Amino acid sequence: MPAVKPMVLVIDIGNTNIVLGIYSADGLREHWRLSTDKERTTDEYAVLFKELMAFHSLRFTDVGGAIISSVVPPLTPRLERLTKRYCHVQPLIVGPGMKTGLTIRYDNPREIGADRIVNAVAAQAKYGGPAVVVDFGTATTFCALGPQGEYLGGAIAPGLGVATEALFQRASKLPRVEIVRPEHVIGKNTVTGMQSGIYYGYCGQVDRLVTLIREELGGAARVIATGGLARLIAASSATIEIIDDFLTLDGLFILHEKNTAPPADRTV
Repeated sequence: MPAVKPMVLVIDIGNTNIVLGIYSADGLREHWRLSTDKERTTDEYAVLFKELMAFHSLRFTDVGGAIISSVVPPLTPRLERLTKRYCHVQPLIVGPGMKTGLTIRYDNPREIGADRIVNAVAAQAKYGGPAVVVDFGTATTFCALGPQGEYLGGAIAPGLGVATEALFQRASKLPRVEIVRPEHVIGKNTVTGMQSGIYYGYCGQVDRLVTLIREELGGAARVIATGGLARLIAASSATIEIIDDFLTLDGLFILHEKNTAPPADRTV
């Protein structure tokens, strides 16, 4: 009987959240989201990971491979140590030199955030190009893919949560409000007025940027949204076509397979 392929732990370290996934031969098995805390130690994160995995009858010893994408440099070595100490595997770290299958057309490829590369890899593999990937995180990133899988660049805007918090902090008479989709654009009080401006204004920003990027790509491109607020914004967006909640995790798994696959057999 063929050996059972070990599970792969994928870790996406963002400024707001750390998202984890466990992949088996059948695809994504489980996933979790944690608050990013730069003060937590390797062992503290290990306790959290272990408890989450135990809810689904998973153990560190089930993990036979790991890959980490990070935009928070202080946390990268801590979670690398976690996978080595508790899973006994050396993780791959998304960065320069990794096989991606993408042609990078960027002034300085080392400046591209790891999460943007991961999303582009997944979008190209799952949907093909040309495409625009919108990731709603601490920052909202827009990535443009050419028809042959070229990474062309994109745009970076403040995330919706960041923009909302800035408004509360800088305007002394405005309260902190929940980010929701208001029933009416015309607010009848301060709270609903803020919610309208924040939500519908942000949807307008997204649609405008996507429209301009599409024009530069030649007018036709799939638009894929991911990230915590993707579904909320897509509800009123005129341009978002696909919502993929697991785009980043899938991209990490694809990269792990690309960079750990044995060389193809050669016939003499």
